[in-house]
Parts: sequence; structure tokens; C-alpha cells
Amino acid sequence: MRLRKEQDRAAGKDNNRKPHREGWVWGGVTGLISHPWGSLRSSESSGFGSHNQVWLPGSQPELWIDTYQRRPEPFPLQRMRLSAGRRTMGSPRWLAFYTLIFTLTTAGADLRRHKREWEWKSFFLTEEISEVPHQIGKLSSNKSNANTKYEIEGDGAHTVFVVNQQGDIFVHKKLDRETKSEYKLKAKLIHMMTKEVVDREEEFVIKITDINDNIPVFPSNYKGSVEERSPQGTTVLTVTATDADDPTTENGKVAYSLQNGTDLFKINANGVITTKVDSLDREKQNMYVVVVQAKDMPRMLAGNFATTTVTISITDVNDNMAGFKKKHFNFDVKEDEKKDFKIGTMEIEDKDEEQNKNPVFIIESEVFQIVTNQRKDGVLVLKEGLDFEAKNKYTFTVYIREETLREPADNQYESINTRVDVVVNVLDVNEPPVFSQQMYNFSLLEDVSIGTRVGKVTARDPDAAQLNIRYTISDQNSPVNINEKTGDMKLQTMLDREKVRSHSFHVTAEEIAPEGVALKSHVMVNLEVLDVNDNPPFIAEKDLFLCENDRPGTVIGKVVATDKDDHKSVFSFSLAQPSANFSLSDNRDNTANISVLQGDFDANSAKEYTLKVLVVDGGSPPLSTTETLTIHVCKCSEGSVKQCRSAQVSGSTTFFALVAIILCIITILVIVILIVLRKRYQKEALMTLGKNSGEIHEQLVTYDEEGGGEMDTNGYDVSVLTSARNDGSLAPIPTMYAVVKKPTAARGDMAAMIDVKKDEADHDRDGIPYDTLHIYGYEGPESLPGSLSSLDTSSDDSNLDYDFLNDWGPRFKTLAQLYGVEGSYDGYGY
Repeated sequence: MRLRKEQDRAAGKDNNRKPHREGWVWGGVTGLISHPWGSLRSSESSGFGSHNQVWLPGSQPELWIDTYQRRPEPFPLQRMRLSAGRRTMGSPRWLAFYTLIFTLTTAGADLRRHKREWEWKSFFLTEEISEVPHQIGKLSSNKSNANTKYEIEGDGAHTVFVVNQQGDIFVHKKLDRETKSEYKLKAKLIHMMTKEVVDREEEFVIKITDINDNIPVFPSNYKGSVEERSPQGTTVLTVTATDADDPTTENGKVAYSLQNGTDLFKINANGVITTKVDSLDREKQNMYVVVVQAKDMPRMLAGNFATTTVTISITDVNDNMAGFKKKHFNFDVKEDEKKDFKIGTMEIEDKDEEQNKNPVFIIESEVFQIVTNQRKDGVLVLKEGLDFEAKNKYTFTVYIREETLREPADNQYESINTRVDVVVNVLDVNEPPVFSQQMYNFSLLEDVSIGTRVGKVTARDPDAAQLNIRYTISDQNSPVNINEKTGDMKLQTMLDREKVRSHSFHVTAEEIAPEGVALKSHVMVNLEVLDVNDNPPFIAEKDLFLCENDRPGTVIGKVVATDKDDHKSVFSFSLAQPSANFSLSDNRDNTANISVLQGDFDANSAKEYTLKVLVVDGGSPPLSTTETLTIHVCKCSEGSVKQCRSAQVSGSTTFFALVAIILCIITILVIVILIVLRKRYQKEALMTLGKNSGEIHEQLVTYDEEGGGEMDTNGYDVSVLTSARNDGSLAPIPTMYAVVKKPTAARGDMAAMIDVKKDEADHDRDGIPYDTLHIYGYEGPESLPGSLSSLDTSSDDSNLDYDFLNDWGPRFKTLAQLYGVEGSYDGYGY
């Protein structure tokens, strides 16, 4: 088989020139060349060579053979683009051989079965072809003729792909495989005149073949960390780059490599970075920045690549020994500093980070100790108090070592100071007096006399001056006084343990300084009052109950004795006077039983009996008391005294309830009397007005209703209102200013009545507010003639004439007649 090859016209090369290692390879189809067995379509030439495709129409299924023809270049292996077909088919001779075998096979198959109408199945198109429209293939049917045409529909039909009447398919846009790698379409053959389908609809696919047009992409720069002195092969981190090209081809495969730092780190095919050595040292270099390259087409020199930076931090471990910065430390401390006082810091040198430092300090002293601060330096601290007069200088040695050090240490061959001498100088200060004890405790019997010695407190001046001390007690309630020179304390008030069991007070010791400030100190003194037998015993429950039918020997009750003193309670009981009816037996447990000696008691004749009991305590000296017991006789059912007791209790309860009821009744009577007196006072105030209060109140309420207007003189008896303001004087001649000015109020009879009613309404919680008074008492500040109400216009010093109402027209004629000069009522403008 012979195939005609077309050289790349765009490159302008001589077609007769023999290309370097020329041959056909499988690839995309973009052109058409006639061939005895089919058609050869040739693409636009690229920098690598011409792109051709052979169509074998007689094959079942139809076969398209895509080829690339290479042109000679200086570096053919670096510039060559090979498809999968090239690697599979081999040289052009093998291509021709496979084509001949395939054609003969399909031709033989045609002799045995019916030939299909459609003679195509799929097409291949290389992405990123910029010259459009570009033919990619041809549709063929054995039913096509001059009166038929091809039509396609599906992905990109009529926009991306167009077919002409002869079945040639053209692409009209530049395609990207990464956007869409396959287009599924349907083709049919129709009659141009009748629009009928000549050949049935058939599906076909246009596959976009990949080229290496995408570079690998890293998501971002990477940061990782690894401990210093980590073993060889320790994983640091993993980098990943993506390539949008076809991953099934070399175009989409990515290989990684390090561009620097290859002596310390390495990277594998999966992007895993590991250590190459085990001698990384943070103290020498704590960070490395390496560049990682990702390249596609790994096994070829050509290809796209991208790089990213990887920052590798070396983390710290405790691999350096600590040592003191100095060989000697000197500190000064005052003698009055308290325990746990921080005297000074002994700084250390350690190249490791603070969280990994672990120094241990060993000190040869019982007065001082060493703790660590945040920086892991040694801090010298007081374990106990100092005394300049006793010792003013301390000298000792401190050692340092590491417990969690990773051996061998990096600085093992360096000169490290792990031992240091420390000198602490104690400074003298003026100290307050020091008591011989931190607290004093004394005790006295409660019956001792005033002036008895309690004890003594002692204080001294710790300084070299040895000043004298003055003692005082500032508590005025203290039962003790003190000798200010010696510190002896004596009792100044009597003690009573049953009232106050112990006394606590402060004693102050003050230096007697000839000049300067005298220092003071205080100490707590506790005085415990000891008990003596000074309280007689007593019986708490002295009421007993018995039934009138109790027989002799019946125990009617048990008495219990107690004592306020603290001695062990040992009480004995006996009858102070003999009794013919009752007997007493001591139980020897601080209780005694009272029993019936003779029976036949009568509750009606005698309800109560008395029994005198002598109680003696076990104190030293013993004290005694005589208690009188009251025995109540009850009528009992079945020998029980419960009902008798409940009756007595209920009787007492009834008495208290009766008293409470009487108090409630008295309180209610007082409240009723106060209300009646208040009502009477209000009525007397209204009677001073000369009118019945009910009548005036009724007229005010009625006046609130809307009447027939100014001409209605029969609806209301206004004489009641006008008479209330008449004081017998004539109104003066009004001025022009009085027409627009509100008259000055005066307190007449009506005003007094209104105040009484207003006060009554304000204090009446259940009454209805008198809105009429509010409405007619004031009509607002913006009215030029003022308020027409007469409730607030009385005057003591001057009266107004309302004859000016005659000048206001017929509407105010009635008011003018009522409030004019002839009918004036002493300044009340009604």
C-alpha cells in the first residue's frame, strides 16, 4: 500500500526534500488527500510536522488512521510529539502492512454479509487547533446522491461542528480537551426536496486528543518541620502538584525533584521529602528553604515544569548542657525579709529553647533554696528568717546538671561552668521588738479574786541597741491589765465561765527610743476561764400527770436534773419532805422516778398535788437545790393521761386565741371610729358654706351635660351658683385689659367647697373622679378671653364687670344679663 505524504505548507519546506526519520504515526485528522483505497486527510502543518489521517471507507467498522509527518529538526528527540499510535504501530512500513491486512479482512467480510449504509463511527481531533474552520472528517453513506444531504445534531452541532452537503465535517472553534474531551453527535441523511430521512439516524463520537499544553500546578508554598538529630529517612512533608493534561499519557504525569538542598534532603516520585542525614543541628541552622520542581513527561527531556518553595524548620531537642554564666555570685539581703523571699537570680547558658531546658540545681545550704524562673535560670530563695546579729554572711556552693539531656551533648567538648560559689551578705535593719512566743495561752479558775496574777509576756529588741520595751493592752474590755515595764498581767475584773468561756486580746510591745521612730509589735494572748462548781442543779420539767384510778406503785413520771457547770453530771435525788401519796426512787443516772404511794385520787375534789424534791450535784463542794413538782390529777380512759395533757394544752391555747380575737375586734372598732370622725369633719366643712353639699354637688354634675345653648335658661338653676359667690359688693368698671386677661382667683365659699370635695376625691380610693371639676376649672392657656368657668375667678382685692359681654352680640346676650353690672355678684363672672 502506498500513502502520499504532504509536507507542512506553513513551514515552507521543499516537499521533495527527504525529512529526518520521516514516517507516519497515529494522530488527529485535519485534512483530506485522495487515495486509491480511501481518503487521506492532512492537517495544517505545525512546528513538528504535518498532521494526516487515512480514511478506509470499506472497513467494518470504518477505520480512520491518524498520522503525523515529522520534519527534520536540530534536536528531533526533544521536539518530537508522539501519539500512542506511533508507539504501537512502529515504522511506516508496519503501518502500511497493518492497513493492507485490515482492508483485505474487511473486504473479505463484505463478500459474506450485507454492507452497512453508514461507513464511519468516530473521529479524532487534536485540541488547540487555531485555524478554523478546519475539516476533521467525512460522513459517508451508500445511499447518498445528488438529492440528499447530511445533517447532524448533538454536542456542539451547528455551532462547534458543521457538516456540508457532501458529508464533510468542519470544526469552527478552537477546542480544549481539558474543558471537554468528547462530543457525542447523531448524523442522518435526508432528501433535500421531501425532507424525508433517506438513511436512519446513527451516532458517532468526536474525541479530542491531548497535547501537552498545561504545566503542573502547586497549590501553595509548603512549610514543614523536623526535629534536629532525626534519623536518616525521617519524613518531613509531602508536596503535591496537579497537571490538567490527560493523566493516562505522559502529558499528565508529574515527576518531582529538588533543585537545592540535595545534600540534606531528598524527594521521591510521590513528592515525599525525607531527611538524607542524621546530623541536622538547630543551633547551627534552624531553617532550610528548598525548591521543588514538578515536571510532566517524566521520561523525556521536553515538557512543562513548575517550582515551589518548601520551608523546613528544624525543631529543638535538649541536646546542649547548661552552665552558669559566672563563676561567682554575690547577693545582699535584709535581715527582716520573710520566708520565700527571692534574693537574686543566677543566670545560666543553654543553647536549647526554654521549653527543652531542664536544669537541676543542687545547693549546699539549709537556709536557702533554688527555684527556676520562666527562662529556667536559678532563683535564690529564703527558706527561713535571717538575723544579722546572729550571722551576717553565708557562703555555699551550687551545682547544675541536666536530667533529660540527649547524649552525646553537642557542647560536650566545650568549657562549661557547672559549679559556682555563692556569697549572701545579711544587712542590718531596725527591727521591731520580738516576743518570746508567737502566741501566749493562760488559764484561771472563774472564782479567783481580782488582782490574781495571770502570767507574763516578754519581748526584746533584736537590734544591737537593745532598747527598753513598754507593754500595753489596747482592748478596753480586757479582764487583764499589764505592767508596762515587766509585762506581768493581773486580773482586773471577775470571771464567769458560764458567761464568757475565754478571753483574747493583743499585747503591744513598743521600743522606748530616745529619738526617731519607735517600732511596735503585737502578740495574741488567750485566757481560758476554768470551771468551778458554782451553779446548783435544777429540774427542767416540773409538771407531772396521773390518772385518778392509778394504783399504788404506778410510775407517773421521771424527772431529769441538769447543771450549768462543766463537771461530770452526777446528781442524787431525795424527797425534801415526806409525802403520803407519792414516793421517789433515784435511778443513779441523773434521773429519778416518781411513783404512786397510795391510790384513790379524785379529780373532782383535788386536781393538783405538790412534791418537794432535793437534788444534790457531785461537785466539790457539792451544791443542792429543792425543786417543787406539780402533779395534776386527770380523768383518764384505760389509764392514759394523754387526754388530760391535751386538754390542758388546748385550754392554754384557747386563752391565747381569745386574746388575739379581742385585739382584732378592738383594732376594727378603732378603724371604724376614725372613718366616722373623718366623714363628720367633711360634712361640717361643707355646712360652713351655707348650702347643702348634696345640692351643690348635684348642680355641678348636671352642668356638665350639654344643653340647648346660650338661649336655654330653664335647663339649669344657675342662681345656685351665682348665689354662692355673692359677697354684697358691686363690680368695678372693667378695663380693656380685663377683656383678655384671666381674672385673679380668690378663695370664696365656692372655692372652699371645691377644695374640700377635691381633697375628699383624692383620698377616696373607691370613688369615681369628678371630671366636671377638671373640665370647667381650666380650659387652656391659649384662650384670649380666658376661662368662662366661674370656679376659678373669685378675687379678694378687686371685682370685674362683665358688661362688655353686651358688645359681643346676640349670642352672649343671656350671659350679659346674668353677669352684667345689674346682676353682678362680687367679681364672680358666672
